Amino acid sequence: MTFGPEHGIVQLYMRKVPVELVVDTSALLAVLLDEPERAALITLTQGATLLAPGSVPWEVGNGLIAGFRRKRLSARQVRDAWTSFERIPMRLLEVTVPKALGLAEQLGLYAYDAYIIEAARAQRVPLLALDGRLRTAAAELGLEVWEVTS
Repeated sequence: MTFGPEHGIVQLYMRKVPVELVVDTSALLAVLLDEPERAALITLTQGATLLAPGSVPWEVGNGLIAGFRRKRLSARQVRDAWTSFERIPMRLLEVTVPKALGLAEQLGLYAYDAYIIEAARAQRVPLLALDGRLRTAAAELGLEVWEVTS
């Protein structure tokens, strides 16, 4: 596993103030579903305050049900993953929807992705994302982007 080239674990621990970061749905699902990036994501976010737009619980639920419908997850796995999600300490943020919709139009994103970018932009905090398109769009706006790859 490698951490993104310009953002590493050292960056998180060298800061004197608590780190806040917006986390995308794909990173949360990777942790919940024991994907290869799980350990690195947990290490990278230890001690950080996780932030996300208020839509993220719905997105996580949708992702879990998509896995169930594709027969990748059992009903039990969906319930267990949701229970685990509810235990993740995360502050949900209100997002200015008109600004997010403008970003979606400008960058060719779905609204849910734009909500995540707008949350990071408005809070002036890094974005931790596994979704490559989301990382690229955030970087185009000059946002600090953290990534973890397996």
